[in-house]
Amino acid sequence: MKRFKYIALAAVPFFFAACNDPEDVDLNPIMEAAPLPELSAGSADFSNYVAVGNSLTAGFTDGSLFRASQNFSLPNLLSQKFALAGGGSFAQPLTSDNFGGLALNGTRIQDPRLVFGGAGPVGLETVIGEVTVGTDIVLNNPTGPFNNMGVPGAKSFHLLAPGYGNVGNVALGLANPFFVRMTGSTPDASVIELALAQQPSFFSLWIGNNDVLGYATTGGDGTNPITPVSGAPGVGFDGTYGALVALLTEGGRQGVVANIPDVTSIPHFTTVPHNPLDPTDEAFGPQIPTLNGIFGQLNQVFAFLQVPERAIEFSTTEASEVIIRDETLPDLAAQITGVLLASPTFPAFVQSFGLPAQAAPLVAGLLGTTYGQAREATEDDLFVLTSASVIGTPNMDVVAGLVAQGLPQALAGQFAVEGITLPLEDKWVLLPSEQEEIATATAAFNQIIASVASSAGLAFVDANALLNQLAAGGITSGDYTLTANLVTGGGFSLDGIHPTARGYALIANEFMKAIDATYGSNFEASGNLLDVGDFPTNFSPALP
Repeated sequence: MKRFKYIALAAVPFFFAACNDPEDVDLNPIMEAAPLPELSAGSADFSNYVAVGNSLTAGFTDGSLFRASQNFSLPNLLSQKFALAGGGSFAQPLTSDNFGGLALNGTRIQDPRLVFGGAGPVGLETVIGEVTVGTDIVLNNPTGPFNNMGVPGAKSFHLLAPGYGNVGNVALGLANPFFVRMTGSTPDASVIELALAQQPSFFSLWIGNNDVLGYATTGGDGTNPITPVSGAPGVGFDGTYGALVALLTEGGRQGVVANIPDVTSIPHFTTVPHNPLDPTDEAFGPQIPTLNGIFGQLNQVFAFLQVPERAIEFSTTEASEVIIRDETLPDLAAQITGVLLASPTFPAFVQSFGLPAQAAPLVAGLLGTTYGQAREATEDDLFVLTSASVIGTPNMDVVAGLVAQGLPQALAGQFAVEGITLPLEDKWVLLPSEQEEIATATAAFNQIIASVASSAGLAFVDANALLNQLAAGGITSGDYTLTANLVTGGGFSLDGIHPTARGYALIANEFMKAIDATYGSNFEASGNLLDVGDFPTNFSPALP
């Protein structure tokens, strides 16, 4: 099976309005606009701004961190406006190049950035050829201190963790390679310690996204659990967030915080449809009759077991749903196996694959194990963006396992096609129950953030509402409307998770509006918000 194309980019026509007829022209004199007031910081002290957070603070975009993306990071954009109102210099832990990716003593540990490949996101190297990742966490770390303390991948409790930036802990999974670049001569210092050591006059804190996002991007398979809502600092979100804000606001320090977006509304989870199997695809369509014949045998078993809703059938005229494994369903593996073995026609069915009748127990067991919790996907299921690269392709690990059990290589390959003959595993799909877990945690985290911010008198940004607007139809800023569509929407980068430079500019404006409301500054009233049209939505593969 060839990989299905999950993004269709249509040509977008541009229309130009004709000039008005003379009778339509307003002959009244144009009134001069009232002059804007001068920019004022109000009661805010921007002289030493320090930003604390994760990838959304670091400037991560297109699946990576690179120099150009860092230049358009949220806090860097804010610092440029703060500089007009008494703010000082702003230092970032700049990467070595615009390739992106990371290396550890010459060995690549993270790949370069994504670029647009004509139909969707692809790796940089598929377009320009192999590159050497130049940002090495052992060989060329920059020298701090850094005003931008955004650490890609950090969860709330990581900001308090000692040793999180010690290179010796990377192999143990206890350190973050991005933070290794920032710790310098104090490898065991925590993120919050290094932030406070700079004695900031003003801070921003945007943390908590990864506390639910990690669970979501792994399909809720349990390998990256949601942070507990309650617990002591370093364990539960409430204790951790409260401790972070208490430390950051010591001595009456000022700042702005933001809550957590609904991660299930971002294009990483809304781009891949539940029914991507196209009958006109020459690699899939001709096989539909054979597939339906095989599943017809299984569907009879489902009917006998009184679960006809689990029936699997591919359409010859419309796009079909992928097949998934739903761990919330009762596992009928033993029952399926038993029914098949009791059927007098099953040995002949096995022989139709070129196997001896004696292989019936093996095949019955394999079918039971494979389809014991299988079902067709529905519109309520969400698929991670990376599933697009596996749907319709053979899972070679499964192929090897089937061959080891006695199936011929060709037959093993036919029964190991992801989403078609092999149900997609949990890591590729967010079930409705998992989405509910995410929604519950996000609501609880956001309630904590809002309460703590209010108690501390901090400016508050409702990033959740902002990004929901993007998902619901878009946000118009100046001459541009940004939406949550991958590639074409302008708001989200090619990884489907992080904003574009234009998206970061939009968010920066919301931060400034929140600061205006709390500290009496007038970024908006003085005309000092960012013009989102000045910022790019993508970066060229040839970016120097």
